[in-house]
Amino acid sequence: MHVSKSPLEIRGDFCYKNRMDTLFSLKTDKPLADRMRPTRLEDVVGQAHLLDDKGPLTRMIRSGRLSSFILWGPPGVGKTTIARILADQTQLHFEALSAVFSGVSELRKVFAEAQSRRKMGRGTLLFVDEIHRFNRSQQDGFLPYVEDGTVILVGATTENPSFELNGALLSRCKVFVLNRLDSDALDRLVTRAEETVGHALPLDDVGRAYLKNLADGDGRYFINLLEAVFSYAEPHEILDKAALENLLQKRLPNYDKDREEHYNLISAVHKSVRGSDPDAALYWFARMVAAGEDMKYLLRRLTRIASEDVGLADPGALVQAQAAWQAFERLGHPEGDLAVAGLVVYLATAPKSVGIYKAWNKALETARQTDSLMPPKHILNAPTRLMKDLGYHAGYVYDPDTKDGFSGQNYFPDEMKRITFYDPPERGFEREIKRRLAYWNDLRRKKQKKE
Repeated sequence: MHVSKSPLEIRGDFCYKNRMDTLFSLKTDKPLADRMRPTRLEDVVGQAHLLDDKGPLTRMIRSGRLSSFILWGPPGVGKTTIARILADQTQLHFEALSAVFSGVSELRKVFAEAQSRRKMGRGTLLFVDEIHRFNRSQQDGFLPYVEDGTVILVGATTENPSFELNGALLSRCKVFVLNRLDSDALDRLVTRAEETVGHALPLDDVGRAYLKNLADGDGRYFINLLEAVFSYAEPHEILDKAALENLLQKRLPNYDKDREEHYNLISAVHKSVRGSDPDAALYWFARMVAAGEDMKYLLRRLTRIASEDVGLADPGALVQAQAAWQAFERLGHPEGDLAVAGLVVYLATAPKSVGIYKAWNKALETARQTDSLMPPKHILNAPTRLMKDLGYHAGYVYDPDTKDGFSGQNYFPDEMKRITFYDPPERGFEREIKRRLAYWNDLRRKKQKKE
């Protein structure tokens, strides 16, 4: 009786058949990442928006006119590979520098050699990795050589060029954004790795999904993970997620507290809370906590949200922020994290209002324009006879003693018309505040008519 094999059994047989011939060579050959490095633009995965038939880099090669540009994207998405291929396909000499390890002397040497090479009729593509690491003066040093065509500059950066590169340098370079590798792109790398190694990846489907998730869109890191799996899995062995977790160390998130990713994530937290989406807010908050963000920084931002975005629509928001802060300081991490997570959900589900925010900014602007005006004399205290003689405190009405608890007196400078700074929306607790203000405004108008 014939029994058909499962896909995993077939994959295992394939692994065993080819393992004996390739395991030793795998350990002595070049790293898998080097053996898999593309030699054509069409083999670079995940960047079709730049490299397909209508992509700007493909057009640049077809035109035969390569200009300087910046490749901006996360680690391991093909920045170096693209630069190498462009140099090969345009017959330019490829020169690579890392801004981490290079200084002024290295730059001078590179530029001098490029000038000599140019006299002999060959151009130079200068690839500068981590170009944002060069200081402003060093970046200025590129300008004359880029302008006169001594080098075609291809800079690679993981940071936002708008913040990290000189405006003068940016104005002379196009900026191309590279994407983090998605699931389909990683699947293509798996296929290519299997073809390169000569046998199937010894993972079940859940293990493959876990491996892709662990890579977090970083192709170079993903290939290193693949190499580890190919190297250490036993013959006939098909690894599952549990086996992978024992084999591999979990990767820390790509996160730097003084770089753009930090600001991107806190912006995502803030806008998710403001947009009343507690699930998204919790997700981005968890991303920051998992990356090791300082909880005090998060609490400062959440307390600001309580004042700026919730405001008096829910006066309890600020109280909740203070309580969560106090709870975290007493409990610490990780026990105190739950109190802050509760605050995130409270703020996200609270009614939102920028009534106080707008009122405060308007009041500040008016105060700057009228900073020399005195308060009206009737609301000034008169502790001396001279001040009484000058009319200080004369005519002041003590509001709680009036019939309505409201005198309607003027509290603005005499030379200044009354201005409405605070106009609460019909939302949350501010509905009640709006009702009170309307009542007092009506009383004020009536009293002014009597006068």
